[in-house]
Amino acid sequence: MDPLSDAIGAMRVGRPHSTEIRKRAPWRVRAEPFSGAGFHVVLEGTCWLLPPDGAPVALGAGDVVCLPHGSGHTLADSPSTPAAGASSALLPELAPVTDDGAGAAAVLLCGAYTLDRTRPHPLFAELPEVIHLPARADHRGPLHAAVNLLGDEVANPEHRTEAVVSALLDVLLLYIVRAWLTQRTADDEPVTGWAAALRDPVVAAALRHIHEEPTQPWTVETLGAKAGLSRAAFARRFTSLVGQPPLAYLTWWRMTLAARLLRDSDKPLPAIAHRTGYTSEFAFAKAFKREHGLPPGQYRQRSRN
Repeated sequence: MDPLSDAIGAMRVGRPHSTEIRKRAPWRVRAEPFSGAGFHVVLEGTCWLLPPDGAPVALGAGDVVCLPHGSGHTLADSPSTPAAGASSALLPELAPVTDDGAGAAAVLLCGAYTLDRTRPHPLFAELPEVIHLPARADHRGPLHAAVNLLGDEVANPEHRTEAVVSALLDVLLLYIVRAWLTQRTADDEPVTGWAAALRDPVVAAALRHIHEEPTQPWTVETLGAKAGLSRAAFARRFTSLVGQPPLAYLTWWRMTLAARLLRDSDKPLPAIAHRTGYTSEFAFAKAFKREHGLPPGQYRQRSRN
């Protein structure tokens, strides 16, 4: 897995929820704040996203909008449509909505990803409240393909396969974040944080080593040597972009991976300890409790209740 896929996978819990909304003007739907990430794909027609702060965002067919922090917002055929009588729901609980109005039609795929916010990946802290990716954007090739495939599945309910839709939605989230990172690097303003880290050849390579081989006994020296840098030069460069020293991030990733394995698999503790780079189950349990506040066995039990 690459660091970007891992960053998203580390926070994802369960399957994404999605539902189709068909509306005719005038209409207005309110999505309440929640702890996951929301998304909307405009399949047909046009509409507006009204965020809690900032200007209304015009959306057209093929546009994708993501709300990584689960911010409350409104969708409407027009910013001027009255709020009186508008339906309201949490995105994960949004039921299929149809209206029998006489105005212009719009079809959207709306939904939500359930995220574990107890240990958010640093990348997610950098994402804005609203990510808008217009259909006309040149860099959206893979994202555009995913949107088209989703549209085909939704348009043919008799052949729709939920497993396919769920897999496409997982891919959609990855492409959304990737497209946002690409969009940032294409802008004239300086790029910092994870957007810069993933494009920096030295830091990106170190992140790949950490994510692909967490069992290795990495040190600052060995990671720096992979890039041909001294220990001090590598540590400064990594910390300035990632926001954590190399070994602190290594431990964070190992413990995040361990938590996911405890939550989503039945692997025994010695196997998880080995998978995350610990030769001793005792050392693993001690490190895990220091990071999560619970012993591994208790964490597994509590996460499944």
